[in-house]
Order: sequence, then C-alpha cells, then structure tokens
Amino acid sequence: QVPLVESGGGLVQAGGSLRLSCAAPGRTFSSYAMGWFRQAPGKERGFVAAISWSGSTILYADSVKGRFTISKDNAKNTVYLQMNSLKPDDTAVYYCAARNGAVRDVLRGEVDYWGQGTQVTVSS
Repeated sequence: QVPLVESGGGLVQAGGSLRLSCAAPGRTFSSYAMGWFRQAPGKERGFVAAISWSGSTILYADSVKGRFTISKDNAKNTVYLQMNSLKPDDTAVYYCAARNGAVRDVLRGEVDYWGQGTQVTVSS
C-alpha cells in the first residue's frame, strides 16, 4: 500500500490561507491521478479537488472554485492544495487520495489509496 502523508493543516482565521501537502515517501505516484477530500464533523467525506497524472486536467468542487488551487510536483512526489480566503465552513479533516486511473475516478470517490488526514480549522 502506498503511504500518503499529509501535512500543513492547522488553525487559521477566516480570510486566511493554508497550503496542504501530500507526499508518498519512497514511492513514485507520477502516473497517478491525485485528489483532496474533506470531512467535517457529522458529515460524509466529500470531494474537494483532483488533478490528472499529467496535470492537464483539474477538477474542483463548486464550493472551493476560485479559492483553492491543486497542483502536483511529480519530481517531488508531492501534491499540494493551496487554500485562500478560507471560511469557517472549510473546517474539516482533509484527506489526500491517489488513483491509478482517470482523474474523474477520483471525482467519483473511486480511490486506490488514502492518507491519514490533516485537520484544518478556520475560526470566525
């Protein structure tokens, strides 16, 4: 199993920014589509963003369009989620995901590997 390790979560005030990182130590996932999901307390885990293995296709949930940016550095085996203009509703545990397949598989939640999650808390 490919271990995915997220980092970069924390506490931020509304309007602030955070950058999440997801790395796969010791294993390349340059051929994988990657994504981010989040789960708030009492809610189901939901799709946030996804990027194809080449970076040519990027998908976002409507709730984060224009505020969040997903990117991928295959040389560093790392995927990022830049989160700007954060809102209290963005508070959740954020999970990294990897799919050895199409980026739209990630959109549908068809994922091969998950990270352990990182907490993002946005205060009002």
